Amino acid sequence: MQLWEKSGKENTKSTVNAVITKAQELGIGHVVVASNTGATARQFLNSGLKIVCVTHQVGFREPGSDEMPAEVRQEFKELGVKVLTTTHLFRGVNRGFTQVHGGFDPGMAVADTLRLFGQGTKVAVEVAVMALDAGLIPYGQDIIAVGGSGRGADTALVLRPAHSGEFLQTKIREIICKPREWER
Repeated sequence: MQLWEKSGKENTKSTVNAVITKAQELGIGHVVVASNTGATARQFLNSGLKIVCVTHQVGFREPGSDEMPAEVRQEFKELGVKVLTTTHLFRGVNRGFTQVHGGFDPGMAVADTLRLFGQGTKVAVEVAVMALDAGLIPYGQDIIAVGGSGRGADTALVLRPAHSGEFLQTKIREIICKPREWER
């Protein structure tokens, strides 16, 4: 496992290199990348990996706003990169109710627990399950998931995601890299 001193986009290039090396070492063919604008996913284009780019849902930052430009979506489509834009696994309808009515949301408890390892760990697990639920990666196979703490990538995991309905069957097999220090 590689540890970066701090979280942040300055770790992106090293994270991408670590992912490509680990994928070749383990014979893994799929990478799921959290990338709202496509900049981080773009760094995997010549890696030989099948790429799934998971963006923020439309309206994440402001109502009706899509953070990924249409021309990037079109380019990725032409290059065979699958783009998934949907409600986040740990965000969804439960959050809407807890914000209005208060109360406990099991999804947020899971998200907060994963954040104990860093924001990128939470993101990597989340986007892997989302990609599996969307049918964009194969069921029952190890993949590599890449997340970060804001922009860029600083965390990568080898994992075997389960569908959201069986979330607790998800297995984090290996931490490829993550930051030693991060902000909550």
